Amino acid sequence: MPSPTAAVVVLAAGSGTRVGAQVNKVLLPLHGVPLLGWSVRTALEVPGVDPVVVVCRPGERGQVGAALQPLVGEREVLLIDGGATRQASEQAALDLLAPRVADGSVDVVAIHDGARPLAGVDLFEETIAAAREHGGAVPAFDLPGLLPRSASEVPAPGGPGTRLAGVQTPQAFRAAPLLVAYAAAAEAGFDGTDTAAAFAEFAAGGDLSIHAVPSSARNLKVTWAEDLRVAERLLG
Repeated sequence: MPSPTAAVVVLAAGSGTRVGAQVNKVLLPLHGVPLLGWSVRTALEVPGVDPVVVVCRPGERGQVGAALQPLVGEREVLLIDGGATRQASEQAALDLLAPRVADGSVDVVAIHDGARPLAGVDLFEETIAAAREHGGAVPAFDLPGLLPRSASEVPAPGGPGTRLAGVQTPQAFRAAPLLVAYAAAAEAGFDGTDTAAAFAEFAAGGDLSIHAVPSSARNLKVTWAEDLRVAERLLG
């Protein structure tokens, strides 16, 4: 049998409200490519990824498909409608992938924000590899200047010198435990802020943990209009 692959889910079911756009922000141009296109194109370049799933806002599948077609070539990109919340959108993608998880062809699922155009192939590879080893993985980076830190000792959580970290995407997880965790989350009425929240709360198994993969502030999420200008400068 062929080796299992990782599936990458790109979330694109948001809106352009805070960025001040009249359309979904992931369709805004960034150096001549739709914002969403940067994430999808990168995901397609990651070795061992198949398929890529794009979660669309209901009613926008045609627009998203047309925007992505020049970028994907002959590769498989699946489009599916999302839900009213982030977790509902993730659940829609997991439902689509469930048969591939069940037959063993997909062993890891990575979930990424379509509004994070600067995540590179290497970050996807590192999070997917860490998920296979540990169960889950998230990119994280130190948030400097918020709290003092002691270089000589590891501080107690919440005490002086506590380190604060920013958590980003792509977040990757072993596929089968992730599906089990999301089923349990749905039964409990749990609606998390990101994939890691549901996995940490509901994934069962003593060998599962969430590993932090080093990242940086460069992997920004376009939320406001100025974020798009910053991304343009970083890419330029």
